[in-house]
Amino acid sequence: MTDANDNLVPRAATLIAAYAQRGWMIATAESCTGGLVAGLLTEIAGSSAVVERGFVTYSNAAKAEAIGVPMELIETHGAVSEPVARAMAEGALARSHAQVAVAITGIAGPGGGSATKPVGLVHFGLARINRETVHLERRYGDRGRGEVRRCAVTDALGLLERALEDQAPAKEDGR
Repeated sequence: MTDANDNLVPRAATLIAAYAQRGWMIATAESCTGGLVAGLLTEIAGSSAVVERGFVTYSNAAKAEAIGVPMELIETHGAVSEPVARAMAEGALARSHAQVAVAITGIAGPGGGSATKPVGLVHFGLARINRETVHLERRYGDRGRGEVRRCAVTDALGLLERALEDQAPAKEDGR
């Protein structure tokens, strides 16, 4: 991460420690952040006990092939949508040994936006074993590609923190 994101490192360290204490592992499925969440988490010593794997699924084909997002879902709702964010998180959870998965898909800009899906629109999914998948939508505005991505990483950490507030996911006997 860059110097501008140094304030995120202490949060990531706290997350790694809390997940390690619970014996939980994290998977990430990232599109517009291109692996920044996984990169931040793995900056922390001892993160190998927590970060199970990360999927960078930037293209629609990668979303479908790597984490099982149905192409029909992408074609119907677009890659930047609530249904796709949920499917990304659920697919990352299903294709990993993690108990928690966070997914991010959005339009970081500077181009690519539209009237209905403007630059700065980001959808998140948080999937946990034995829990309902959570969705979060943010509209950061056209504040620059780097800032949209930094904001998305911050909100992804918030979702991972939120997952800690629940009872422990089951670790065995299926999902």
